[in-house]
Amino acid sequence: MPMQAFDKEEHPFAPFIRILGKGKKGTRALTRDEAYQAMHMIMAGEVLPSQLGAFLMLMRVKEETREELAGFVHAARDSFTLPQDTSPADLDWSSYAGKRRHLPWFLLSALLLAENGVSVFMHGSGGHTNGRIYTQNVLRYLGIEAATSMQEAQQQLLSNKFSYLSLEHFCPQLFEITELRRIMGLRSPVHTLVRLLNPFNAAYSIQGIFHPGYRQVHQEAALLLNQPHVSVFKGEGGEVERNPDGDCLVQSVHEGVLSDELWPALFQRRHMKPDDLDPQQLVLFWRGQLNDEYAEAAVTGTAAVALRLLGKGDTQEDAYALARDYWNNRDKQRF
Repeated sequence: MPMQAFDKEEHPFAPFIRILGKGKKGTRALTRDEAYQAMHMIMAGEVLPSQLGAFLMLMRVKEETREELAGFVHAARDSFTLPQDTSPADLDWSSYAGKRRHLPWFLLSALLLAENGVSVFMHGSGGHTNGRIYTQNVLRYLGIEAATSMQEAQQQLLSNKFSYLSLEHFCPQLFEITELRRIMGLRSPVHTLVRLLNPFNAAYSIQGIFHPGYRQVHQEAALLLNQPHVSVFKGEGGEVERNPDGDCLVQSVHEGVLSDELWPALFQRRHMKPDDLDPQQLVLFWRGQLNDEYAEAAVTGTAAVALRLLGKGDTQEDAYALARDYWNNRDKQRF
């Protein structure tokens, strides 16, 4: 392979790799500004493929700090623009993990909120891990068309209070990097930062993570990014879904103030995971043609956490009561 123009002069991206790869004693985390500069170069296509791979895997081994994550998100957000200044979304909802053990009941939670006046923008991607069910592939069972642009998502939010947009349609550079998991065999920091993108700059944002250690990093990165209201918790399968079988620690930011709130388990015994995952059951369950206590607790429990974030419940009990009221009075013929 012929050498490029950087065989005599150091490539401008090389210092960022050197910072991360100097070894146990020489390595350090990037500052927020360095993280911004590094991601800005990545988004602008100014990085060689070999450099990108090295950078992502070094960061993966080290694990990103809140400052690095905030810098990455800031640079990524600077790469795309909103259709207009006013956000049509009340609640930003990330959906990138996919479900393996249970159906994506959280999707019904989001639609339940939308039916009751909360404008929910959901963004995600899918298909990079075999055996998982991704939101964008389930929408068709509910008769919902995913948006293909920010403009279309904006119109859906204004007309239907709900829209799903894949990462590839508003930030294709990051989408391409997430697809590298097929080659690398590992997730990268990009799988973390996409959850914090909040493309429409909604005042409220809710995030699910799989590894509990990332919960506080998300919370503190949101604080650095001046996002006014954010909640993050360990969701079922890594999605924004309350697992009713266990305690749930929700870590939030409200106008610059950090808070933690423990939501106790709703059942004393854990439920067995189903043998098969049939997305059609989402429709049957919404219509009241299928009974499932786990699903109902997951749907209303997830909605309750979101309602608490939105300030629609002074206590957990208030939020649960409102979520159950929404569920009991839903339009069963909607889907």
